[in-house]
Amino acid sequence: MTATTDSELYLVDSSGWIEYLGDGGKADAFGWYLDRSVQLLVPSIVVYEVHKKLLVTNNELALQRFISHAFRSIQVSLDFELAGASAKASVEHRLAMADAMIYAIAQAYGAQLVTADPDFGGLPGVIIP
Repeated sequence: MTATTDSELYLVDSSGWIEYLGDGGKADAFGWYLDRSVQLLVPSIVVYEVHKKLLVTNNELALQRFISHAFRSIQVSLDFELAGASAKASVEHRLAMADAMIYAIAQAYGAQLVTADPDFGGLPGVIIP
């Protein structure tokens, strides 16, 4: 796990990427984070979730856009420490496994988590546009 940074970081979760790439109702709100030159974290669990959704919907163009964006971002894999922090976040905040991983990674890196998922509502460091 990498130490937190003083730079402003954002982690857009899977729901935000899907809204943005699928031109959903909140696409513009997530575009504010994804179209700007901000530092983005992209956890491997988000890559899995977004990649799977775009394969299922057969949206090759959106998949290529996502992959291109992800390669220009800070990629984060789940390591031993993050796995433990994820388990703790899951128990403390009653989050499902993937949500707990995403939240723990955002917290570990000092990133703001940007999401459309109401399960994160009220948690510190979370932005729901």
